[in-house]
Order: sequence, then structure tokens, then C-alpha cells
Amino acid sequence: MTVGIGIAGAGTIGGALVRRLIDERAAVVAKTGLDLEVRAVAVGDLAKPRPFTVPDGVMTDRPLDLIDDPRIDLIVELIGGTGIAGDLVMGALRAGKPVVTANKELVAARGPALWAAAEAAGADLLFEAAVGGGIPIIRPLSETLAGERIVRVLGIVNGTTNYILSRMADDGATYADALAAAQGLGYAEPDPTADVSGADATSKATILAGLAFGAWIDSAAVHREGIEGIRRADIGFAADLGYVIKLLAVAERTADGVSVRVHPAMVPVRHPLASIRGATNAVFIEGGAVGELLLAGPGAGRGPTTTAVLGDVIDAARGVLAHARVTPRIKIEPADAADFGSIATKWYIRLEVEDRPGVLAAIAAAFGDHGVSIKSVRQEGRGDRATVLVVTHRAPEARQRAAVAAIAGLDVVAEVGAVFRVESDEA
Repeated sequence: MTVGIGIAGAGTIGGALVRRLIDERAAVVAKTGLDLEVRAVAVGDLAKPRPFTVPDGVMTDRPLDLIDDPRIDLIVELIGGTGIAGDLVMGALRAGKPVVTANKELVAARGPALWAAAEAAGADLLFEAAVGGGIPIIRPLSETLAGERIVRVLGIVNGTTNYILSRMADDGATYADALAAAQGLGYAEPDPTADVSGADATSKATILAGLAFGAWIDSAAVHREGIEGIRRADIGFAADLGYVIKLLAVAERTADGVSVRVHPAMVPVRHPLASIRGATNAVFIEGGAVGELLLAGPGAGRGPTTTAVLGDVIDAARGVLAHARVTPRIKIEPADAADFGSIATKWYIRLEVEDRPGVLAAIAAAFGDHGVSIKSVRQEGRGDRATVLVVTHRAPEARQRAAVAAIAGLDVVAEVGAVFRVESDEA
């Protein structure tokens, strides 16, 4: 039996998916027994050249028409954003049609409502490509690890930023040069804000936290910092101290609830995430019974993402033919994020100070006044100025911030040059 596919969006991923469904149709039939036929492709500009050829009548500029088209059994949404894409996905689910999407922004913004619509209509919503590109992570969290008490999820979930930081660490590139290289390779958009600001990773962190802990944290409540302020000096200092700087998405269970945050962090060189280079993504899961799991692979790009989408299409098509859902029920309840100020973290602080007696004592006193213990201090003098590197023991975020604010106000401190959290199991 043939399953009719409607695809909304024929950009980089959508165009590649159409080509694969056409070129590999016979191979998919031979391997899975599923005959997947592209019956509609919705685009914004019908006159624009496309990297595929389809029969007359397949192309349309009316994506919402896919919902009621009786020829279409399942819909693939690759438009992006939360506007018309949201209307299409919600409308399709309410009509009982399964939906496949790679739209992390939409899933992060409207996840609970979309799952409720899917549940009410008995329709499938599949979004494996929304978080890790070619890395299978949605299925492991929602199926294989459904009975596991997950403690923490750490993710390098943005290939653009990981490529930039890798170039800075491995080749000594400046941030600007590494960003330009990423744009030249197609890893970064002409406007890279969503990537380098951490916004893209925040959407993915929201989804990971929901699946890992069954708690839906509004993306607006996720603490977010980007990589724009990272300099080569800090990359070098981190290496000297035995760390690698990564942009991490962190979701963890705490005594006060679920905490979700996205920010650059110093990762010990012995940690599995420290070796993830280039545009590769990885998700590190810590569970009470399963221990530690690392899922890594190409997290972005046309090929890996299209493969993940095609896998979802095949699963959804199986459900169509079986007249049954193939995805497990996802039960995620809205929840308030744990107070970020109470989360205990370690900090690395780079200070530019006057090089004279009493400076270290004043800095140590400020930390002590705010209940923050110092793990290590390193000073490098340069005439009448010095660079002081401080790594603290774990302390609540609020105390760390207050201590650094007090230090910034000291007469002997010219600048708080950088602040990074340090991810490790040590106190």
C-alpha cells in the first residue's frame, strides 16, 4: 500500500528530503515494505528553482491545504518558526494526520499543546531531528530510558558554536575568524544570532528537559548565555588549567525542582564531552541505574538532519498502515524552573588587577564575605598590572554573583574579564 506524503518547506532539508524520497523510493520499499510517495510539496515561491523534479500538480504555495487533502496520509513540516508552521502542525494533528517536524523552536514553544492535540486525535507527532540532527536522542529519552530516573543531561547541541570554539581551541583562531569560517562552510547563517546567543540551544534544552524529567519549563525561564564574549586568552587559560570551553545545555534534577540552563562552561579534559570537536553534537546522560551514556554524532547539516527526518517519516508511515500510533504517549506537566540563584555551581573568574601587595587578600576577603570558598588562584604579573585566575568551590549562583559584583567594585580591580561555570563532579 502506498502512503501519501505532504511536505511543507523545500529549503535545505526539505529539498533534500524530497530528493531522497524520490531517488530512494525503491530502496525504501525493499528494506521496509513501505511505498512512500510525495504527493504535495508546499513552498513559498513556486517560481524558484528546486533541486528536484516532481510531476505537475505536486507543487503548491498553500501549505495549509495539506491538512484536508485526502491524498496525503502524513505531513512533514520543514518551514520553521512558529507562525504558519504552528498552524499547519496543530491543524494536521487535530485532523488526525501524523506529523513529522524538525522544528525545535515550535516544539519548544508549544510542546504541551501539540502533544495534547496528538493525544486527543490519536495522531503521531515525531520530531527526532529537532534536537540532535542525526543523533538519535528523542527515542532513547522517550522510550528506552522511559523508566530510568535521570539525574542530569548535558548537551553540546549546537554544531555552529562547537565548531567556533573548536577552531579557537585547536587553531588559535579569534572568535571573529572562527565565526567567519563557520559561515563559509555553511555551519552558520549570515545572521548567526540564534546560534551564538544560545537561543537555538535553549529550545533544544527545553525539549530535553521535558523528555528527561517530565517537567515542561518555559523557554523564557531558561538561564541563557552565549559565546560572543569568549576570547582566545580564556581558551588558553582553560587549557592550562585542564579544561575545554563548550557551550552546554544543562538540565538537571535538584532538590528545588528541575533546573535548565544554557551557557559556556569549562569541561574537564577527561570528561567525554571535552573530546567533541567541530560541528559534532553530543548528549551526555546521567541516570541512577543506567549510569552514564554518551550519544554523539553529526548534529547539523543537510545529510544527518534529513536522515533523521526520513526515519521519522518511515515510522509514521508504519502507523498509517497499521491504523495505530507508533509513538509512545508523552506525559509532560508544566512546571516552574528551580530558582537559578540557588543552584550550586563552580566558577572560573579572570580578573585584571593592579600588581601590588594586598590585592589577593582583598579578593579572597570578598569571596569569603559572600560564603564562597576558593579552590585555586593563579596570578600572572605584567609590570604594574596582573591577571588573576580564580576557580571557586561549589556555591549557590546568587552568592557567586554577589561575590564577583563586590570584587568588580574593588579599587584594585580594573576589570572582571571573564566568568565561566566549571562543570565537574568535584566539590
